[in-house]
Amino acid sequence: MTMSESGPRRRRPAVSCTLCRRRKTRCDRKVPCSNCVRSKNAHCVYTSHPSDHPRRPDHGQRTELVFAQADGRNPYLSPVDQPSLSKPSTDAGHAAASIVGSSTNAPTPTSQASGREVEAMKSRIRELEEQLAKATQGAPQASVPAPVVTVSAAVPVVDQSSLTYVDSQLFGETQVITRSIIHKSRMFGQSHWINGIIGLCRDIFEALEPHIVDETSKAISGVQKCKALARVIKSRRTPSWPLSPTSILPSKEVADELVDCYLRTFETVYRVLHVPTFRRDYDALWVSDAEPDIPFIVQLKLVLAIGATIYDEQFSLRASAIQWIYEAQTFISEPAFKSRRSIQFLQTNILLLQARELVNVGADAIWTSAGSLYRSAVYWGLHRDPANLCKRTTYVVEMRRRLWNTIVELNLHTSMLLGAPPSFSLHEYDTALPGNFDDDQLAADAPVPKPDNELTQMSIARALCKTLPVRLAVARFLNDLGSNFTYEEVLRLDAEVRASYKSLCRVLRECNASNGPKSLQFAIRSVDCIMHRYLAALHMPFFPVASRESTYAFSRNVVIETSLKLWNAVCPSSLTVSPRPHDSTQSPYPDDLTRLTVCASGFYRQLGMQAGLSVATELSAQLQQGESLGPVPLRPDLLAILDAMRAWNLRVIEAGDTNIKSYLLTCLVTAQIEGLKRGIGKDQLVESYLQTVEDAEGKCYAILERLAARDQVEGMIGGIDPDAFDISPEGMDDWDFMMTDVLLNQSAVEPTSWMFNEIPQVPLF
Repeated sequence: MTMSESGPRRRRPAVSCTLCRRRKTRCDRKVPCSNCVRSKNAHCVYTSHPSDHPRRPDHGQRTELVFAQADGRNPYLSPVDQPSLSKPSTDAGHAAASIVGSSTNAPTPTSQASGREVEAMKSRIRELEEQLAKATQGAPQASVPAPVVTVSAAVPVVDQSSLTYVDSQLFGETQVITRSIIHKSRMFGQSHWINGIIGLCRDIFEALEPHIVDETSKAISGVQKCKALARVIKSRRTPSWPLSPTSILPSKEVADELVDCYLRTFETVYRVLHVPTFRRDYDALWVSDAEPDIPFIVQLKLVLAIGATIYDEQFSLRASAIQWIYEAQTFISEPAFKSRRSIQFLQTNILLLQARELVNVGADAIWTSAGSLYRSAVYWGLHRDPANLCKRTTYVVEMRRRLWNTIVELNLHTSMLLGAPPSFSLHEYDTALPGNFDDDQLAADAPVPKPDNELTQMSIARALCKTLPVRLAVARFLNDLGSNFTYEEVLRLDAEVRASYKSLCRVLRECNASNGPKSLQFAIRSVDCIMHRYLAALHMPFFPVASRESTYAFSRNVVIETSLKLWNAVCPSSLTVSPRPHDSTQSPYPDDLTRLTVCASGFYRQLGMQAGLSVATELSAQLQQGESLGPVPLRPDLLAILDAMRAWNLRVIEAGDTNIKSYLLTCLVTAQIEGLKRGIGKDQLVESYLQTVEDAEGKCYAILERLAARDQVEGMIGGIDPDAFDISPEGMDDWDFMMTDVLLNQSAVEPTSWMFNEIPQVPLF
């Protein structure tokens, strides 16, 4: 609470429970109240904490103390020990408590007598400010004018499943920003795409809640029918565990195309294989009568699994890809340690991580697996540059550098993807950047790296690697709880990301990468998406509040413009065209990135979903805030994305994804915007929501029925027995991490439980 020299004003005490106040609904003030009873809320809490209604400081005010409820632990740290603007000292907390106490009571002789104590507390606060200024001296200065010295106590606010921090003040403004979300014993940091989208969806489902409390409603029954059918489909695709590797492969014609799909896409961005060596062993596999080498067979099947995600537009080999990943996971899990310390074993681990993300096999745990792989690489010495170790051939030196670079990139990639803190820092290794070699050069004696301005098979990976420091700084800023989360830091990192991106573009232009082989076009577009993803993630936490606070208008503009670029990269207008069957006579280089976005899960799918929902959020905000005597003008390019989103999400289901949540959410968002454009009332808008849900569920159920029939008739290729698949709890877990239940899981009472309810799970704690 702030103080002014004219004395405090009396505030009307809060009489509603916390849930009703948050929802802005009438509370009957019972214990529990009727709204909590209807919502099955186990905790109906009434509170009148003084921080519930903070007041703005006067123009002459120098110090503002903002308080929030802590989670039971002592949140205060000494400014010397923790030189962050978000951590006050214990004495400052006691001082503020005294000030709050004296300012909320009527003047009495006792309070007048304690005036000297209040002045002493103010003096103590000034001393702490001076200590804080000395402790933070030398920190990077923001590129914006610094406000009057303010101290904001960023004590964590625990609202059941969410942890929020009070954002540091900028130009006198204070905002509460969600730092992380806890869901099903998992914590997602701010880089997780769902953090910036919660506000858009909550309004829709809160409006729907009173109309879908009955389990016999058509909306609920339709969702449950789709879920039941989806679980049957997934159970048929999921093999029993463990599953030992076999030498069974698809036909050579299919395998050749799958290998080519992988080599022209992911291998050009994240270097894993020495292509000539891999090609030699692959060709020998088909002509040799000897017993096949199981480690190479496992590695090959992972290459096939990744290539299957862009083999055709229907992901017809999805079940086979899952089978190959299960075999590789069984092979990796065997307790044979000494015999596994080889380059090939690291390559197999890297390919397994990529395949699990793209095919969505345990994709929500790849960050922990990437950390385990990183520690294995450190234990085997890959974090030391080979020049500092014993003498090795150029091939071994460069492969060690390439694998280390890829392992570090995957750690950072999974950190941003799942909203987890990075598991490494730059000072932990001294491995040099891989040389600018083509793969064929490594087989020669004493090869000489090509100049940086000459295009090689390593040019794209090297250019991306040079941006690693700034990308790592962004990931730490977003996902580390101890980061100095201020808007000034956002602007500073924004400038660094843009400078790094400009340097990357200059390097690729100098080596003429844009006019290089067509097989490199996927890599160029992927790197472009990666850099824009970091820029969007940096500003996304401020995007929901930017429509209300002009201070963050820059973040609003960055998110929208970046979303447009990402959508045009991964979901171009061609997605609205009906899918064509696979035709081996078409161009040898189809639009792999577009096909990957539709068929595969993980990073590229999230790019499309986040970009589309960000655009929808902007359109909704413009309609709700626009003041015009006529229709509110909307940008045609944003409206075009909104229309394409539904077709894109429907194609994702047609390609074999059993998760209907993305499509259902997109339809609801579209219905909201259409209703706001027509200016219809709240009741009519709710009716539109209900009709939209029923129509969307009908379309999805028809597609899922076709998928179930196709899987039952076709089975799988490569001699795999469909009877090996059974219905197990593991096979019926989360539909897809891309659209997790965390969507609106921000309180104990969930208006979305009817839509996002899953099989109960035993909590971790």
